[in-house]
Amino acid sequence: MTLTGRLLFNLFGTPTRPAVCRAILHKHPHIFYEICSGYCPPTLEGYLTLFHTVIFCNAATAMLAKIYSAAVYGVDAYEVEIEVNGAGGDPNIVIVGLPDAAVRESRDRVTTAIANSGYYWPRGRTTINLAPADIKKEGPSFDLPIALGMIAVTEALDSSPFENFSFVGELALDGTVRAVKGVLPVALEARRRGKRALFVPEANALEAAMVDKIDIYGVQNLRQTFAFLRGETPLLPTRADLTGFFAAHQSYDVDFGDVKGQGHVKRAVEVAVAGGHNVLMVGPPGSGKSMLAKRIPTIIPPLSLEEAIETTKIHSIAGLLDTEKSFVSTRPFRPPHHTISDIGLLGGGAFPNPGEVSLAHNGVLFLDELPEFKRSALEVMRQPLEDGKVTVSRAAGTVTFPSEFMLVAAMNPCPCGYFGDLKRECRCGPAQVQRYRQRVSGPLLDRIDLHIEVPAVEYRDVASERAEETSAAIRERVFRTRQRQQERFRNDPKVNCNARMATRQLKQYCTLTQDSQELIRVAMSELNLSARAYDRILKVSRTIADLDGKTEISPEHVSEAIQYRTFDRTLWV
Repeated sequence: MTLTGRLLFNLFGTPTRPAVCRAILHKHPHIFYEICSGYCPPTLEGYLTLFHTVIFCNAATAMLAKIYSAAVYGVDAYEVEIEVNGAGGDPNIVIVGLPDAAVRESRDRVTTAIANSGYYWPRGRTTINLAPADIKKEGPSFDLPIALGMIAVTEALDSSPFENFSFVGELALDGTVRAVKGVLPVALEARRRGKRALFVPEANALEAAMVDKIDIYGVQNLRQTFAFLRGETPLLPTRADLTGFFAAHQSYDVDFGDVKGQGHVKRAVEVAVAGGHNVLMVGPPGSGKSMLAKRIPTIIPPLSLEEAIETTKIHSIAGLLDTEKSFVSTRPFRPPHHTISDIGLLGGGAFPNPGEVSLAHNGVLFLDELPEFKRSALEVMRQPLEDGKVTVSRAAGTVTFPSEFMLVAAMNPCPCGYFGDLKRECRCGPAQVQRYRQRVSGPLLDRIDLHIEVPAVEYRDVASERAEETSAAIRERVFRTRQRQQERFRNDPKVNCNARMATRQLKQYCTLTQDSQELIRVAMSELNLSARAYDRILKVSRTIADLDGKTEISPEHVSEAIQYRTFDRTLWV
């Protein structure tokens, strides 16, 4: 505002006093421009639009604009209707509808972004309602729709097409639209609601474009969005080539061919992956446990489009996507550190966020040095291991996250790592060894299907020039085995592999010969195995038979499955 304008402001008052402004504009238009110079861009169009706001938006009749957005709760989104009402009175902006601190602060971001973009907003009392009003709103993703609603109240922007559009995005002070979390579930909700188009930050456009049957517009700033909605600037919708993306992002940097020796361990891992079974590897340091675990995703069949969308939703909500990786095309591999908290592993918080067990959904969760994890953190894994989902209850409500993952755990046999090693002496006493092993509870071990002893690698294996079997060859056998299982469970969409079979399906699909039944009976009696362990043996036996292409489970299939269950009792008793 110029010096002249400041003096006139003191004499006549603010532009929010319509009667004064009408009189000034009628008799002394140049004085009106001076007064307004601090409230709008210094152009004739700016003065005229501000005058329109003064005359109409501060009159007795209020102006109302409606615009649609969405918010994420759990792994899904729900529609949020944003109502912006401009009325007379002292200048004030009020946001209602259970906003959190980030949403309440948006009024300062939005008004500054509008001014720096060359637009204006109602100078009277502005009320912004976020409906439904009984659900707490969080995050800055409502900045863009609130800004457009405030501009629309001044009738500088026609709000009638907003019925078919949805908007999300955070605003910088200069009007730039910044990336937000959870855009993929927002796009799915917008399509479900029948919206014609979704406007998202340009950095999130490829992520949202995974959803078909809705136009996705990636916008850079508020000016570009405003100009497009007024028909002044063209903007093309973003398209995603999912087929090409899958083909370009299905490679791995590691391979099972890198692992020397350990043939029986590789066989056990192949069985585990073929049936989706959980596995525990026990062996001394340097035996290759971590090396094997990191290569497990390379032999799991590729993600289907449905699995990829479901996995990407979870990673989007957690804020793990970026412009270079806007789509999860490979199986997740999550190796949390053993110092992780219960909430970090399971998920939670005031606004529940997915934990590591959900981020590993459709992939692998690797817990290295299993006994070093907090006992409470390990025990909370019982539900996701059994049910394939995590339920988090908070005062605001209950959220369920999917968590169908393959658990791969590794540990040493004792604190020093050399218990039972014939070449190195163990420095641990019996009490130390027992305390170390008891950090892993029996109920958790019962939920792990295969227990594998991983011995130290022999020199002849390390020095051997013999080519090891590659991940591609193993993956081919695993893929054929998974196809048999999918055909078996084609009428049950909740089951996609043998590890997910319910009790009734065990009776239906795990047919045993008389010799096989007797073998299991003896094993249960001699090894003192639990009823849950019996179910695990049946499931693993079914997988081994599938790998062999057999319909009936023979004694050799059962004996191999029992071999993978004996280690827990001999080591922990």
